[in-house]
Amino acid sequence: MDIKEIKELIKYIEKSEIKEFQYENEEESIYISKMDDAPQMMAQPQYAAPVQQAPAPAAAPAVEAPAAPAIKGNEVVSPIVGTFYESPAPGSSPFVKEGDTVSKGQTLCIVEAMKIMNEIEAEYDCKIVKKVGQNGVPVEYGETIFIVEPL
Repeated sequence: MDIKEIKELIKYIEKSEIKEFQYENEEESIYISKMDDAPQMMAQPQYAAPVQQAPAPAAAPAVEAPAAPAIKGNEVVSPIVGTFYESPAPGSSPFVKEGDTVSKGQTLCIVEAMKIMNEIEAEYDCKIVKKVGQNGVPVEYGETIFIVEPL
């Protein structure tokens, strides 16, 4: 990647809602971050960190249906920017469905980033209250992908 392409990439990221970007191949590695100096809760690379129910960021999908009470539970957020997949392969059953009870370490979904399939696992035993992520749709770092209820 030449300097002109890097400058164009930086301009694009500055104008977008993307907070972090990382690209790596055999010859080069690029990391760009727009994270501010405010303390951030960082998730482990392979796990989504549960967070107590808090106001959703502006870019996050709504977690309540119209004219229905708010959904209570803990948020499972994407630890990376990538594409959300609910199943291991197209046409196969999803890893979890709403109402399922899962064990700590059980795979909830996959977030693909740069052709690497990152399994997102449950941090603790819980019940899936709501699947917020949509199959095949990009997710941002820190975006809510599930609402869960600890067991």
